[in-house]
Amino acid sequence: MQTKEKRIFGKIFMALAIIFFYLPIVFMVVFSFNDSKSLTVFTGFSLRWYETMLKNHSMMESLYVTLIIAVVATVVSTIIGTITAIGMVYSKKWVKRFIQQVNDLPMMNPEIVTAIGLMLLFITFRIERGFTTLLLAHIAFCIPYVMLSVMPKLRSLDPNLADAAMDLGATPWQALTKVIVPQIMPGIVSGALIAFTMSFDDFIISYFTTGQGVKNLSIMVYTMSKRVNPSINAISTLVVVFITIGLLLANIVPIIREKTKKKSQQQDGTFQKRMGKGPKMVIGLLVIVLAISLFSYKKAAEDNKPFVGQTLHVYNWGEYVGENFVSGFEEQTGAKLVMDNFESNEQMYIKVANNESYDILVPSDYMIQRLIQEDLLQPLDKNRIQASLDLLDPNVLDKPFDPGNEYSVPYFWGSVGIVYDKRKVDIEDLEKEGFNIFLDPKYKGDIYLYDSERDSFMMALKALGYSMNTENPEEINDAYNWLLQCVQTMKPEIVTDEIIDNMAQGRKALGLVYSGDATYIMTENENMGYFMPTQGSNLWSDGMVIPKNAQNVDLAYEFINYTCQYEAAYDNSSYVGYTASNMEAQDELAEGEFAGIDSYVPRSGNPKDEVFTYNENTRKTFADLWSRIKVAASNAAD
Repeated sequence: MQTKEKRIFGKIFMALAIIFFYLPIVFMVVFSFNDSKSLTVFTGFSLRWYETMLKNHSMMESLYVTLIIAVVATVVSTIIGTITAIGMVYSKKWVKRFIQQVNDLPMMNPEIVTAIGLMLLFITFRIERGFTTLLLAHIAFCIPYVMLSVMPKLRSLDPNLADAAMDLGATPWQALTKVIVPQIMPGIVSGALIAFTMSFDDFIISYFTTGQGVKNLSIMVYTMSKRVNPSINAISTLVVVFITIGLLLANIVPIIREKTKKKSQQQDGTFQKRMGKGPKMVIGLLVIVLAISLFSYKKAAEDNKPFVGQTLHVYNWGEYVGENFVSGFEEQTGAKLVMDNFESNEQMYIKVANNESYDILVPSDYMIQRLIQEDLLQPLDKNRIQASLDLLDPNVLDKPFDPGNEYSVPYFWGSVGIVYDKRKVDIEDLEKEGFNIFLDPKYKGDIYLYDSERDSFMMALKALGYSMNTENPEEINDAYNWLLQCVQTMKPEIVTDEIIDNMAQGRKALGLVYSGDATYIMTENENMGYFMPTQGSNLWSDGMVIPKNAQNVDLAYEFINYTCQYEAAYDNSSYVGYTASNMEAQDELAEGEFAGIDSYVPRSGNPKDEVFTYNENTRKTFADLWSRIKVAASNAAD
């Protein structure tokens, strides 16, 4: 009875384990056919995201790069790893021990250490990071896994096998290829499969060793950390389908061969030969189908397009363009648009300050001011963009960080406010307390703080009646104590972009949020609202600028003019949720798709609303104090 119960328990456990591993994949496949952008609510069947995937230049190219890198790295690392492992077997003991230690070190090291080491190596030898460095890095970290798989098979072989083959007349090459390799083939195959999987899946090493817009799928998904594009479900589903077909072939073909073995022998082996060719033909067909799907998004450039054969390098925030923006620009100009993504203005600044070349940057207001002060931007030729400037909302033009828009053209703009659950938060509390609601004991443990020193200190300074651009040490210290009281008494959860999905699902009562994110949250959940305290807030804007070291200035101006047009601005804003700078697109979205969502268009007329100005001293002060606040929050949580 006990044995029977154990078997039942084992089956239940196995079933739960299978559900645990496969349910997320099923969920992903189902939502790849979802009609809406939602990742949690299925609104109807549609192939929308598969069409979007095929049109998305960056996504399809990232899949192409991922497959090419994985295949080439697998082939090269398998050859090198196998030859090295065989050489170890016939080496002296101290050589074996030394190579074994060298081989184990990369696998035992944290990936971040290997990634930084490879990055520094490429920088030291002044090798420009891109496809080549990415491939070399993948080959380097795949070799140890191949050797680890091959070595056990080699150890099980008779060490005199090669000598016996040569005694019988085989050359050293024949002894290697016809005797040793066939015996260790299972280890070689398993090593190759591990190498392919490791390469296909790698993010950390890839992130540090690539550049020039070359990115694999892992990096592409990482750039979607702010808001996951549902088309990633579609491309992931295709990968799962191809892997499933491959596994089915690997398991079904041997069974068919075994069943037809007797018949094939009676037919002089004819059928067996056909069966041997069959799987290869099927795999070849799959490769052809995959190649067609990969290249179907590419369109032949027309001779009459003005920038055929040229490439524009743009450095922008992740998930900051619409579904058709890149393909639309490339179709209009004939050029290729390579878009790298950054997470913060500071990350962008480091690359620009280190003289990495981009044709267009999209920094925020205070960072534009810094780049101007450090003479890192080109003044704009107004004759080339004046028609585009005339299309934009006057409220986002001629700001203090760039008077007269001499260096920048607005891209998106918005505000910072409070997103709240109407079922949990009384609007009278918000109107009465403003940002001080984050100190209200009624909402203890039910709030989010945004992990940004600038925005968090803005909230505290405004709650205390101070300017968010203050340089007064006493006012900054008061704001520090305000935030310290908040984290020690209110037990907030300090988050970044996960606040978007969390508030869309109503997990907390309220949180500090950017207006565009609030727009998305409110479209996903009608119970959510957006409130801007009368104490004032941050009215921010992001703009397009041309760095001094830009290589393709003419195409950069074409990008600016294209982005300012109604079609591109509407596509961008409707997808991302931030306020369009183009007046026509802004008005249409405010009255149509985002009607009734008051976070979409920033308010005007409040004299306490401000724009951040750059100040290096206060930036360092805020960063230092914010790190202390996060430590205090961690201690309070414990």
